[in-house]
Amino acid sequence: MSNNVMPQGPRASRRAAKPRKRRRGLKITLGVLLVLLLATGGTLYWLYSQLDGNIKGVDINKALGEDRPEKLPTSGQNLLVLGSDSRAGAENEELGGGGSVSGARSDTAMVVHIPEGRSKAVAVSIPRDTLVTRPECVKDDGSTVAGKERVMFNSVYAQVGPACVVKTVEKMSGVRVDHYLEINFAGFKDLVDAIGGVTVDVPQDIDDKASGLHLTAGPQKLDGTESLAYVRTRHGIGDGSDLGRIGLQQQFLMALLSEVKSQDLLGSPANSYKIAKSATQSLTTDSSLASLTSLAEFARSMNGVDPASMETVMLPVAYDTIDPNRVIASEPQSGQLWKAIREDATIPEEAKKSPATGG
Repeated sequence: MSNNVMPQGPRASRRAAKPRKRRRGLKITLGVLLVLLLATGGTLYWLYSQLDGNIKGVDINKALGEDRPEKLPTSGQNLLVLGSDSRAGAENEELGGGGSVSGARSDTAMVVHIPEGRSKAVAVSIPRDTLVTRPECVKDDGSTVAGKERVMFNSVYAQVGPACVVKTVEKMSGVRVDHYLEINFAGFKDLVDAIGGVTVDVPQDIDDKASGLHLTAGPQKLDGTESLAYVRTRHGIGDGSDLGRIGLQQQFLMALLSEVKSQDLLGSPANSYKIAKSATQSLTTDSSLASLTSLAEFARSMNGVDPASMETVMLPVAYDTIDPNRVIASEPQSGQLWKAIREDATIPEEAKKSPATGG
């Protein structure tokens, strides 16, 4: 029989029938999948609505109006990230060390700059004890708060609110803030616990009696409570000032981002939901990010950013000559730093050196 002659008979019929069976099996599978999706659609919508409703939004653009830095074509994206020390709620009160402190302050503040192309990023930490000029701001109730010089940066949040923090950062830096993201004590703790802890390389032994944090130098896997104490410790490292712990905060941020990026979220829907629930319950964003869809789109756009390549810088500061317990932005370094961020340029080495180190 020639190789070009097709086999005949019952054998050939059976062979020809197989594709039809596969197509029939595929139709059955798709049908079952469709039924399952319809059956669980209500549950999926409920889960989505619950998570979506967790996110609180702040209309930064409306609050700030037109008096803002120009958005340059090559300026990339700038995100102001705040860790709030709000004592609101039983868990925040307990994690904050009790309810004797009213209101909330920006316990941690970083301007995260993501250049065009979004393959790398830089995080600039603003020390909470920095004396700044607070511009005139409008509160949530519509009342106007006059501007004031020499106020502590972390007090702006408590005095006027998050929109004024954004305005203060824009005035001191000339950098247009595109997005705002805030997470409180409980949210930070729960997020770390949801991803199973974060491993950090502790630079030196820490014995902080004030927070109860006791760690030996070297790699340590920290749970949520330990992580919160780690990024907040003032007495366990350096001179007890805010400057000493900024290095720990920056180090922890890189470790946290790397851990989140390495999680197989698609392979574990239950874990994905747990992490999303923890993150959204204590999250406040600008109104343009205040939905799961918007957050997911923003996260996808940053998927190419490698946490390992993220640069961390502390705003160069010097000790204030009037009050040595406070710091002020150091010139010309801070001006050079903000100029590089505005222009999406390389940060000069000189702009990374701070006269006050907290060591």
